[in-house]
Amino acid sequence: MRKLLLSAILFLAVSAASIAQDPAEARIRQLMQAQLNAWNKGDIVSFMDTYWKSDSLLFIGSKGLTYGWQATLDNYKKAYPGKEGMGTLAFDLLEFKKLAPDAYFVVGKWKLTRSIGNLAGHFSIILRQINGEWKIMADHSS
Repeated sequence: MRKLLLSAILFLAVSAASIAQDPAEARIRQLMQAQLNAWNKGDIVSFMDTYWKSDSLLFIGSKGLTYGWQATLDNYKKAYPGKEGMGTLAFDLLEFKKLAPDAYFVVGKWKLTRSIGNLAGHFSIILRQINGEWKIMADHSS
């Protein structure tokens, strides 16, 4: 019985370690950090580098659906003018679900600290690996 219990514990520990070391998840975390860094420098265009540069990009926000990279960028610029409007962004990444070898679903919280009033909410994004790079294909932020 002890050997069985020890084997089960060892199996779970090895499984947890392999999940924690998933290179795709690590790369997506890096992408999200790059997104934060760009936002916090006031660089919306670099922030948008993490999104799929396509007319098929889907963004769902408080005003409904937006299709396309350029339209999403334009909406960000309108909603967050200048560094004061952008403030300081922080993420709490809550869930990573592998949908396929080249696709992930990620859920998190966002918080925007600003002198003109703080904002916060949740997001869910779908990312795909395209030409070796992870890109956000769909973003639902509320």
